[in-house]
Amino acid sequence: MRTAYSVETIRAAERALMARLPEGALMQRAAAGLAAACADFLGRVYGSRVVLLVGSGDNGGDALYAGARLARRGAGVTAVLLAPERTHAAGLAALRGAGGAVAHAGSAEELIARADLVVDGIVGIGGKGGLRPDAARTAGLLERARAGVVAVDLPSGVEADTGEVRGVAVRADLTVTFGAYKPALLIDPGREYAGSVRLVDIGLELPPPEPDVEALQHADVARRLPVPAAESDKYRRGVVGVAAGSARYPGAAVLAVAGALRGGAGAVRYVGFAADAVVTRFPETLVSEHGPARAGRVQAWVAGPGAGDDALSVAQVLRTDVPVLLDADGLRLAERDAVRGRTAPTLMTPHAGEAAALLGVSREEVEAGRLAAVRELAAVYRATVLLKGSTTLVADPGGGPVRVNATGTGWLATAGSGDVLSGLAGSLLASGLSALDAGSVAAYLHGLAGRFAADGAPTTSLDVAERIPQAWRDVVRD
Repeated sequence: MRTAYSVETIRAAERALMARLPEGALMQRAAAGLAAACADFLGRVYGSRVVLLVGSGDNGGDALYAGARLARRGAGVTAVLLAPERTHAAGLAALRGAGGAVAHAGSAEELIARADLVVDGIVGIGGKGGLRPDAARTAGLLERARAGVVAVDLPSGVEADTGEVRGVAVRADLTVTFGAYKPALLIDPGREYAGSVRLVDIGLELPPPEPDVEALQHADVARRLPVPAAESDKYRRGVVGVAAGSARYPGAAVLAVAGALRGGAGAVRYVGFAADAVVTRFPETLVSEHGPARAGRVQAWVAGPGAGDDALSVAQVLRTDVPVLLDADGLRLAERDAVRGRTAPTLMTPHAGEAAALLGVSREEVEAGRLAAVRELAAVYRATVLLKGSTTLVADPGGGPVRVNATGTGWLATAGSGDVLSGLAGSLLASGLSALDAGSVAAYLHGLAGRFAADGAPTTSLDVAERIPQAWRDVVRD
């Protein structure tokens, strides 16, 4: 499990560690890791030209000490001081002692144009509210630079706890972070600015409270996948009901069933207006002629994909006492009080536009603050919420770490992809997974399946559904 912690938690752990170490030892650990990462990035250190963009405080100190190490290995290192009167004095002395040079901010453009590597040490993890004008101008120069960019701990201009970007921010090729991941390194839009991320162990002992954000990896997903026992039958493995599709959108039902059939449940029971299309494509589907209220044995429901204005089916599903997944039209048709009043788990799967409508804000506001949006939705609806996007977030209504998933590909932005995800997650719910696990495991498998299906080229949602078994096997074998 990859975990990320808030600035407050990391700062507390740093203070506790510094109290046990000689003065400056913690910064030296960080600088050593940063210098090693920069050397690996450069490939050849001797004769390379390195520019340090140095702000005030410890973040700039890390950059200066790392620059001193590179200078001692033969690099030409120049520090551009953005706050000369508040520059880390000992770090600056170390750089000068190693033969490094110092320049004023006015020289930044010329130096960056000739550099092989630029180290972003402008602002540390405590920065909020966007970069100040001088820092923003300097960061903006990197957009035209040919040099590689390495960020110290976090790209400047990205807020560590949320991933929000307010104005100009540094786009790094590599971010070297210390002690623990920060939420912004895992969550968009901040993650887009971080590039590759390298975690340097500096000996932090993080306190017992749970992390703010966590990301499943192969082993975590494998442990959660349902596995039939010798005595299992289709009912013991779980039956997932799918109330989806309409005369106008029959394909949504087909795609939701396609995902559900590959999600681990023993059977899929379909109710809706697209029975002929579903059975033609998937003859193993159980079709009910009645609505959800009299459909027969079901351990979890998926409601809403392509449902049009079928509010009755959505309402009937919400009145059941089994887990329910709401997607697409189901999110629009469901009454808030009906969702909030449920005693069985509810999993909602909006994209940014649907989340914005549910919260009564703009789509841009949701996309800029995805972590805050998913937490608010979960709290308001008393439901587990899976917020779809380039990094999918899953939040429980009771708080706790938000799960983040980044296994997907841009090729998954295709019609019907969300329907497949809904069916897959619903099947995992029927198999007995919690709403949090069902959502995060489904997102992980769906993202992998999307990569396998696309393989660098356009794909279709049905192709993605057909690659779910490959993703499942990949997780288990690894």
